[in-house]
Formats: sequence, C-alpha cells, structure tokens
Amino acid sequence: MTELDLFLPLISENEDKSSPLKNRIRKNYRHLRKWAKRSLVDCFRIYDRDIKEYPIVIDFYAGKFCVQYFSFDRDKDEPPSDLKIETEEALISIFDASSESIYWKTRVRRKKLEQYEKKGHEKEFFNVYEFGVKFQINLQDYLDTGLFLDHRELRRLVSTYAKNKRVLNLFAYTCSFSVHAYHAGASYTKSVDLSNTYTDWGRDNFLLNSFPLENNEIVRADCLKFLDEEIRSKNRYDLIIIDPPTLSRSKKMDQLFDIQKDYYDLISKGLKLLSPGGILFFSTNFRKFNFDLALFDNYSVREITAKTLPIDFRNQKIHRAWEIRLLN
Repeated sequence: MTELDLFLPLISENEDKSSPLKNRIRKNYRHLRKWAKRSLVDCFRIYDRDIKEYPIVIDFYAGKFCVQYFSFDRDKDEPPSDLKIETEEALISIFDASSESIYWKTRVRRKKLEQYEKKGHEKEFFNVYEFGVKFQINLQDYLDTGLFLDHRELRRLVSTYAKNKRVLNLFAYTCSFSVHAYHAGASYTKSVDLSNTYTDWGRDNFLLNSFPLENNEIVRADCLKFLDEEIRSKNRYDLIIIDPPTLSRSKKMDQLFDIQKDYYDLISKGLKLLSPGGILFFSTNFRKFNFDLALFDNYSVREITAKTLPIDFRNQKIHRAWEIRLLN
C-alpha cells in the first residue's frame, strides 16, 4: 500500500500445472505490479488473449475484475460455462477475490451500425488511480468502464505538455484527458461530448480530485457543430485532443459520423483553433484507418503510436495516434 491507498495485493508464486490460464495471469500480474506501484496505478490489463484457448481479456481495477469474452457469433454471446468457471476460479484463487468482484462483458463482432446499449442501472461506482489521479469506474452499467486503459500512455504524454496551457478535449467521454491535463498544471480545460451520462461522469471525475469546475468547462454538444461555433468565436487552445469513435449515429446528431470519411474535416476544423506553437493530438481505434499525410502538407504530422502503446497490452494494434503541429 502507498500513501495514495493503491490496491495492489501481493499474490503467491505457486504454480498450478492444471491451469495454464491461472499461471499466465499470475505471471502477468506479478510483472506488472512492480511497474504499477512505481507509477501510482491500480487499474491495468492482466490478461490479453495470451492463450488462444482462452479468448478473453481481463482488466484489473483496484481489486475488481472486468472480464471481456470475445465472441464472433452474434447469436451466441455468452461465454462457455467451462471457460467462465475456470476464469473465476483462477481469479478467486490468485487474488483471494469474491465472485461478486468479477464482472463479465461480451464483445461481439456486430453489424457495422449496431450500437452498444446501456447494460444496467446499478450505478455502482468505485475509484481507481492512474498516475496518482483518481477516476470513477463502473463495471456494471455500461459496456465500457469509464476509463479506456489503452490510452493511458497518451494521457500521460499529453499531460507533459499541459502546464500553463489551454486544453480542448473533443469526444471527451468521461474527461480523463482533461483531468490529467489539469492535474499536470493546465490553466484551463474544455471537454466536449454529446452524452449527458458522460459529461456528468466527467464532472464527477474533476470533483473527485478536488479540481474546480470553473477552470474545467464541460460542454454537452455535437463536436462537429461545436467546432463550427468555436471557430466563429475565435477561441484558441494550446493543446487539442481528438479521440473520436469509429462510427456514431446518435439521434442527437444530424448525420452519421464515420471516422475514415470525416477525419479530414474534423482535424482541419480543430487546427483552426490551435494557438501558435500548439499541438493537436489525434487518435483512433479503427484498425483499417488510413491517414493521408498529403492532406496536411502545411503541418508537421508525426505518428506517435509506438510511444502510446501500454505495457500491459499484448495487442499492439489497439489504437493509432498522431501529433500535428503548424509548420513554422
């Protein structure tokens, strides 16, 4: 335990020859725990489909576990019972956990425009630390948890530039980029998302860290419409983060958003809000994404994906990221 009250339990080194899954989880966690303790982190991935017979991902959140089962059959989205039993037995045995601390989610290969809906109404929130910053997590009510673990290193990278800067965070989700930026000394942040649920969640993340909301504005809006209005207002920002969904068809939007078709318009509008010497960070989880550098020949565009891949993710294609600056 640290003065921040990180939850990183010690575990035994005993091997179990009957369960390769248990041995891999134990090995991964023991390796990552040292890094996590140094980094003031108690939420990270402890298993990432390492063994093909176990098509799951396990994320550790301060003693609770989010287990994602990857199904390629939309008609069979429940994990096999033997897989579920072995996984839960492994986690209970290794971490002295309870079955109530294990939450299962299914990732199904869905039709192109099929949306994930809210899963429950338990409102069961708890706190985790990431680089010493607190965030609220919910493993029960939504497919996603409130914190995208794969963007941990990108959040840290952005925060290294944030001191005394004005920061704009588009498609902000629960405002984790903004919270980290303010923690690192940003003078002002503005976070924009279309969801009432996530803007409220973002406010709670700021308050959880005792950060003033007057310096951290949160706006519920369609990001493309917001950009048009912000350009007209002539507001400027030193750091801009754009991490959009691959596809979105919210009823609150006038049209379908498609990252591959719309990224040029999105980034171009964002660049109009950039102060001299500012940086725009763009990221996407769309694996087939093609970034045409020729479209931005007046800017310095550098892919920074390698810098942003987290230590705990076996999947090295989890996202891609770019840093864009105005040429002098």
